[in-house]
Amino acid sequence: MLRINRGIVLLPALALAFAMAACGDDDVPTGPGPGDNDFEWTGDVAQGLAIEIKGISGGIAASLASGTEVEVYADLAGRQDDPSTVSIEVVQHEGGVTICSMYPDAAGQPPNVCAPGTDGHLGNNENDVVVTYSVRVPVGVHFVGRTVAGNVAGQSLDGDAFAYIVSGNVEIDATGIVEASTVSGLIDVEFGESDPDQDLIFSAVSGSVTVRVPADTNADARLSTVTGSVTSDFPIVETSPGIWEATLGAGGNLVSLSAVSGNVTLRSGG
Repeated sequence: MLRINRGIVLLPALALAFAMAACGDDDVPTGPGPGDNDFEWTGDVAQGLAIEIKGISGGIAASLASGTEVEVYADLAGRQDDPSTVSIEVVQHEGGVTICSMYPDAAGQPPNVCAPGTDGHLGNNENDVVVTYSVRVPVGVHFVGRTVAGNVAGQSLDGDAFAYIVSGNVEIDATGIVEASTVSGLIDVEFGESDPDQDLIFSAVSGSVTVRVPADTNADARLSTVTGSVTSDFPIVETSPGIWEATLGAGGNLVSLSAVSGNVTLRSGG
């Protein structure tokens, strides 16, 4: 299984504030498609490697590809700023392919650099162009979506999936493992791997967290919330105020669900 470094691209404070304002609750990515887009990339990514999208403002929608190639489409739209001021960069590396929204550099700030994972640097310099991505992911290829303001959705993915957001919702179902975090938004995911080979963290500051796991999962579970409720299809025990724990099956790596202001729910996915 591919292991992904956790985290979100850090932005300057002004860029972050602007990007969060650009994302509304109804910003559900439906995504562009062939022949109806401003950017298109298709290419081979080997099974076990990942296609990673790194945006700033705009949603990312992933679905299962019908063929063996990764397909990435994007639309660019601005309210006041010209979409042509934003480019999209493709970086191929040993872990797969990373595609980034590249905004103009800001004076006095490090230059924008597209790099996999938490490496590199991305900022929007208060540019209001929104980049909406649609990704078609072949069987066995993993998906990583990172954005500051926007939702990340993954439908019927046949591999691992990871989503890291500042302001936006995560909705994913995948046959492998899943991990997700958001500061402001909800998480609703389902994964199919019954023996996760790494700890899986699902965290929201303001928003609810719902995770569905296989009924025969072998993992240790921890559920925590400050102001919300906790619900579980598996027997859980409160080990300290606001923290519940359980051993699923034979136990194993940690599956952690946490919310500061929101409900936490662990479901048996069957």
